[in-house]
Amino acid sequence: MDPALGPPEAMAEKRDELTPMMRQYHDLCARYDDAIVLFQVGDFYETFCGAAERTARLLEVALTSREDSTGEYPMSGIPIDNAESYIEELLEAGYRVAVADQIEEPGESPGVVERAVTRVITPGTLTEDELLAGDDNNFVAAIARGAGTEGDTAEIALALLDVSTGDFLATSSSSCEAIADEVSRFDPAEAVVGPDAPTDLLPENCMVTPYDETAFDRDRAGAKLSAYFRNPDALLASDAEIRACGALLSYAEYVRGGAHEGERGETADKAETEGDAPDDEDHHLEYLTHLTRYDPREYLLLDAVALRSLELFEPRTVHGRDDATLVGVLDETASALGGRKLRDWLRRPLLEPDRIEARLDAVEELMGAVQTRERLHELLRDVYDLERLIGRISRERANARDLRSLRDTLAVVPEVREELADADCGRLRRLHDALDPLADVRELIDDAVVADPPIEITEGGVIAEGYDADLDDLRGTARDGKQWIDDLEERERERTGIDSLKVGYNSVHGYYIEVTNPNLESVPENYQRRQTLKNSERFVTPELKEREDEIVGAEERADEREYELFCEVRREVAAEVERVQRLAEALATLDALVSLATAAAQYDYCRPEIIERGGGADSDGRVLEIEGGRHPVVERTQESFVPNDADFTDDRRLAVITGPNMSGKSTYMRQVAQIVLLAQVGSFVPASAARLTPVDRIFTRVGASDDIAGGRSTFMVEMDELATILREADENALVLLDEVGRGTSTADGMAIAQAITEHLHDRVGATTLFATHHHPLTELADDLAAAFTLHFEVEQVDGEVVFHHEIAPGAATGSYGVEVATAAGVPDSVVDRARELVAAADADTEPGDEATDTATASSDAPAAETAAATADGGDVPTDVAAELRALDLAHLTPVEALTELDRLKRLLEE
Repeated sequence: MDPALGPPEAMAEKRDELTPMMRQYHDLCARYDDAIVLFQVGDFYETFCGAAERTARLLEVALTSREDSTGEYPMSGIPIDNAESYIEELLEAGYRVAVADQIEEPGESPGVVERAVTRVITPGTLTEDELLAGDDNNFVAAIARGAGTEGDTAEIALALLDVSTGDFLATSSSSCEAIADEVSRFDPAEAVVGPDAPTDLLPENCMVTPYDETAFDRDRAGAKLSAYFRNPDALLASDAEIRACGALLSYAEYVRGGAHEGERGETADKAETEGDAPDDEDHHLEYLTHLTRYDPREYLLLDAVALRSLELFEPRTVHGRDDATLVGVLDETASALGGRKLRDWLRRPLLEPDRIEARLDAVEELMGAVQTRERLHELLRDVYDLERLIGRISRERANARDLRSLRDTLAVVPEVREELADADCGRLRRLHDALDPLADVRELIDDAVVADPPIEITEGGVIAEGYDADLDDLRGTARDGKQWIDDLEERERERTGIDSLKVGYNSVHGYYIEVTNPNLESVPENYQRRQTLKNSERFVTPELKEREDEIVGAEERADEREYELFCEVRREVAAEVERVQRLAEALATLDALVSLATAAAQYDYCRPEIIERGGGADSDGRVLEIEGGRHPVVERTQESFVPNDADFTDDRRLAVITGPNMSGKSTYMRQVAQIVLLAQVGSFVPASAARLTPVDRIFTRVGASDDIAGGRSTFMVEMDELATILREADENALVLLDEVGRGTSTADGMAIAQAITEHLHDRVGATTLFATHHHPLTELADDLAAAFTLHFEVEQVDGEVVFHHEIAPGAATGSYGVEVATAAGVPDSVVDRARELVAAADADTEPGDEATDTATASSDAPAAETAAATADGGDVPTDVAAELRALDLAHLTPVEALTELDRLKRLLEE
């Protein structure tokens, strides 16, 4: 616990001497000692003592002080009306926030106003629109270990909940790596972890929240699940899953203002002793109506490395364009619902050909029906975020405008249904049937809530005329009274002869008759003085006072009645939460399909042919044939793009790809993977034609990166990723390898690359694309039956390298590293020296000679042997030549290139 967040020590020592309000603050800090407590005082949320000093510094607000009989305390506050922006800053700084609201009006009861924590705001449990990204889920996770299991065979369960939408998922595995992959797939913002469960599965950006371990108890977790779902034992696959899901529900209730599970247990025990039943209904998540248990093996698996390498959601470079991602290209959705659905599909591409074909059928029909597709997109733009909307309604945090937003969305549904009335494919027909217009809910809101309601729901003007007779009577009374007052000014002017007489109202003194000082002699005897001003007097008559009481009383009772009626309407709408959620699912799916069809039409994508394993005409195994394939992101960011083919079968499953840097090797590999991924999402693909067998997993080892904080070099990170691939890949995987082995000596790097190639070919059998500058690897194609070579050819024109970006069979003739260094801006003196060294090496040994191979194998020879070789008359020591050929200049900074060349030069001079 952070001492600055718990009960202030100055208060704790003399709690009994504190004022009632400060005692409230102390007790709430003690209960929520892992959060900053924002304590409502009037129109502000205040903090005190150490928390005040911290929030004042973080939020850059004034630090003041409060003094009472027990001493002086630092104090800082933020306005309630603008609290979300400050809370967001606290969350970004790594804090949780407990919001303590006044739960009664001042004067309702004697003593201090009662306050209670109504919500705990944490990164993974956000429900406020201002703090949420509308186009993606915001998950909180729970990880639990099965009872009585230890070590590598222990079952680990993962539960995921989006508190804002009600999406609730669960899975489990005995493999920690499998659970880590699922965590990477969903990227939770926060996690609670059970006893003995591993925490190293979570990414660095995930906040780990300490939570009561009793919440993970099997019986308690099962009881919590039973309060939401019937027969959770049948719904979930294991005790570990029950523990994770139950604890996550408990935590979700806690952040809504409920008790810790341990506190609930104490309350329940006490209630049982006293004969009372504990009541958790106020914190029940009514909108949480479904729990989906899934098996990771039902979807194409993309681990954290693949997600980054393929740039699905974030660009690989820090300064990359936000839209330079796969989702940035595909996302033509019109609603937040559709945006989240599309991202979910990209996270979890399908494996089952029938499910893939069903999506492709829908995309194809929408792509061809241009007017229907465009009309649907236009209609879907008027769809509000129903999942989060019904969540707020169920949590009783929705205002009248939220209900009107729901009504406006429901008004669109009949038109959407009409556009799908003549759909041919089964997927679209099922969506048509699932689009429940909820006519009864729409009619209720239409009848009850005015078309343009105010934001506040307690100050009147919310409920429509004619909805409630009692409310209409109260409004009529107030209206008649105001009309009487409107007529009073004219009557009194005529009666008194005072032309300047005015009738007015203010919130302090109520209604009054104002007469200026020169006319005071004409004031009637029945006028009673109410207020004296500098130039006038204000009066009241017994009749005016009676009318005022009648009007104000009617207005107050009308406001109270409106609030009661609004709450009743909101509860009636909340009772239809499951229907609204089913409608939201249908609209989200339709929006995602329209988006895929729109992207396909705009960018000239083709429908892929999905081949079941063993179902191809030319093969009884895998098929991956792409004609004119293009990288979906790169082609959108470049003025021109050169398409390329790919052809893999069981007999041609490992491609060794060579060519200079910048020629297109990495782009080609990624585009093959992205085309496969898109096809399994159910999308059309950027190609002239594509036929493929679904893969179970995509592995990538692309790009150089280190982990300085973790103490791992670039080479160590590379080896870790390779170890995962070699351990987990099988014949149903797609593997991308780029420049494996470059972080060590030439001989070691070449040896590792060759051993990996042989292992993938002989033992794994995965479809593999291996880009390399180790040109001897191309000779493996002659020795490995299912291996073949591809290369990107270039030509030199007037001393400059021209890249054609076209792939062709066979091996490249050179790396053109020096030429690429020239294009990168390496100083001429360095480049010229490099050319001299390359020319000397080429004169000494021709590529492919036995001497060259020997030199490559012995590139780690001591410097003394190098010097001896030079002394014997050789122009360039063979190990220097080999190292020079192996230099990957495109991945070196100018300073690194200079350092390498200086090192080689010193070897020559020894």
